[in-house]
Amino acid sequence: MRTPAARWTASLALTATALLAAGCGAEGDDAAADGELTVVAGFYPLEWAAARVGGNRIAVTSLTPSGAEAHDLELTPRDVGAVGSADLLVYLEGFQPALDEAAAEAGDAAWDAGQAADLVEGEHAHGDEEHADEEDGHGDEAVDPHFWLDPTRLAAVGDALAERLTELDPDGAATYEGNAAALRADLEALDAEMQEGLAGCAVDTLVTSHEAFGYLAERYGLDVVGISGLSPSQEPSAAGLAEITGLVRDRGITTVYTETLVDPAVAETVAEEAGVRTAVLDPIEGLTDESAGEDYLQVMRANLATLQEGQGCS
Repeated sequence: MRTPAARWTASLALTATALLAAGCGAEGDDAAADGELTVVAGFYPLEWAAARVGGNRIAVTSLTPSGAEAHDLELTPRDVGAVGSADLLVYLEGFQPALDEAAAEAGDAAWDAGQAADLVEGEHAHGDEEHADEEDGHGDEAVDPHFWLDPTRLAAVGDALAERLTELDPDGAATYEGNAAALRADLEALDAEMQEGLAGCAVDTLVTSHEAFGYLAERYGLDVVGISGLSPSQEPSAAGLAEITGLVRDRGITTVYTETLVDPAVAETVAEEAGVRTAVLDPIEGLTDESAGEDYLQVMRANLATLQEGQGCS
């Protein structure tokens, strides 16, 4: 027989569980009442693309709070509830490990954007391969997840997302197709601006805080060297820092790029040792009040201006 204290504790636990469940389902219930699909995205670029494609036929939220580092996402019970009740989870397998398990539980409701983005293997920070192997078990063969920094890959994700939403909501097919086409047009216009703006740069090597800009560099004919690996939590070795500092001097690099949402200290140290300046380049893993724009397109154009100045582009 339970004591009064035990009964009180059990009652409190049940009440807390009920309140949590109600909180998790509130937004999804409102969306369902409005006839909208509920879509949960792992982080900002996926949320933005989903909102553009889905329009007013979906209600989309991001699991990564504004100003938080997307790589470091940890799911709260409320987040788990939101994923479980969503019509669709848009995520990127391997990018946010905490979300992969929830995606597996979501089953057919989970949609991995990486399939449409055609991800490729990335490279870890120069001189730090041994540390990278210890950090994630993949070494130089780790898949680079940062596809959205190539606008054409994000457009492909938008097209595929329109098809997935149509499967869930056939009546919205024309809306999703039209929205995806408009998104593609915007992204292709951005791509053309970047192709023109980054042609004929005096310096073709980017030195960045972490290995996030590989797709951008590949698309626009640049070479990228990340001080850290594919995850900003990978700290470079002393030998790796010395090698990158020497590379900055040898290649006539004038700018080392720090990032939003990432501690700039290591990049600033490299720049100081090499006697060059720093500038902020945004990997657009999330927006903050400090972001140089209010959406993906604006921030990418701000990145273009930063690169033109930092790389000496004509």
